[in-house]
Amino acid sequence: MPTLVLETFIKAPKDLCFDLSRSIDLHMISTSKSKEKVVAGRQRGLIEKGEFVEWEAKHFGLKMRLRSKISKLDYPNEFLDEMEHGPFKFIYHLHKFTDNPSGTIMIDQFRFETPLGLPGKLVNYLFLTTYMKKLLEERNAVIKNFAETDQWKSLPGFELHINQK
Repeated sequence: MPTLVLETFIKAPKDLCFDLSRSIDLHMISTSKSKEKVVAGRQRGLIEKGEFVEWEAKHFGLKMRLRSKISKLDYPNEFLDEMEHGPFKFIYHLHKFTDNPSGTIMIDQFRFETPLGLPGKLVNYLFLTTYMKKLLEERNAVIKNFAETDQWKSLPGFELHINQK
């Protein structure tokens, strides 16, 4: 089972990074290459514990759907989203946030497994793990950019942060 661990340093407060990571609107911006869109569940704003979102996207020339649910949320330290149904056997994505003297360290622990047994392991080895890592890195770059500039102010659900500044 592939496990990816990414650390991203962001020059912004932990609570802002946490909220940007659970923003439905920013997720759609960060995944625009795959034309990801919401087809069910939480449509906009900040997803909360117990809520789900179902995404439709195009990967490898195929239209796919994936439904994930926030099964754990400890604001502003970590949250867990898990695939409820979709093209994988499972996806487990733990988002962790730690304070740093000059910002926040955002840590992604991303585990997944394909449902295809030995052929799936070969697919993972040949390209899928690299593909998933690149998707996470691109998404994290967008989160970092929004957090380190004023772009986050345009997103729904960030009124509390605006009032704190």
